[in-house]
Amino acid sequence: MAATAMKEFTEIKLEKEDGIAILTLHRPEKMNAFTGKMMQEMIEAFDITDADDDIRVVIVTGHGDRAFCAGADLSSGAKTFDYDKRAGDGEAGRTANEDIQRDGGGRVTLRIFDSLKPVIGAINGAAVGIGVTMQLPMDIRLASDNARFGFVFNRRGINPEAASSYFLPRLVGIQQALDWCYTGRIFSAQEAKEGRLVKEVYPQAELMNEAKKLAREIADNTAAVSTTLTKHMMWRMLGASHPMEAHIVDSASIYSRGKTEDAREGVMSFLEKRQPTYPVKVSDGMPSFFPWWEEPEFKWIGGDGS
Repeated sequence: MAATAMKEFTEIKLEKEDGIAILTLHRPEKMNAFTGKMMQEMIEAFDITDADDDIRVVIVTGHGDRAFCAGADLSSGAKTFDYDKRAGDGEAGRTANEDIQRDGGGRVTLRIFDSLKPVIGAINGAAVGIGVTMQLPMDIRLASDNARFGFVFNRRGINPEAASSYFLPRLVGIQQALDWCYTGRIFSAQEAKEGRLVKEVYPQAELMNEAKKLAREIADNTAAVSTTLTKHMMWRMLGASHPMEAHIVDSASIYSRGKTEDAREGVMSFLEKRQPTYPVKVSDGMPSFFPWWEEPEFKWIGGDGS
């Protein structure tokens, strides 16, 4: 089935292909470098995929075979990371005081974290700075053999961003996280796999096919509401203080789901040795207790910024 555009954007592409959304970072002349506009478009894209019950999985990749995302666009020179000085540039979404103070990469990763659909990263080339930290809340990351990674922040006189101090140690462990962040060095796809940053490494020509194969395994065989619940149960329990927190949510989930047509279909399709067709939709079929957490608000702690 051919991919069709879900909406026209400027710096990304969002396409739909048989229940799979493909979000492509698309600034070919800049190696898909990140901007405020890209931030806004990515956030909107996840709003669109969340609202579409036909979308079961989102794949995020970069245009071309050189770069997934080469980090922040540095064309503003010395003021690239000085948001106060850039406030007068008219950059979309960065004029209100709170928007200036908030890290744009973090706004993207928090939106990916909140996604109702599983997110697979297909990392097709260079991924440094925000190009690597935006991957961290994606549920599964696959890389091409020519991909390169770098948490280069300390080499630019800034610091890791995009909530990576939360995500990275949880994914790879504190020692590996600090090695990559302290040194800011560029490392290979193979090292990324050995360090548990990515699940698998594939030849460049096979990467998207493998990502779609994984997406199809999810889309064709699992109940949408169950998958959304699983995604948030797993991620949000990373910060739980006791397994009882998980037991409480597990109990409510299995009790609620067990009474649904999805549960009946799951059992009967197995007994009848046929492909399941799960009827319950994410848009109107989530359990009444979802979400069970309180969403924290952004609170500025930086004083006058000096």
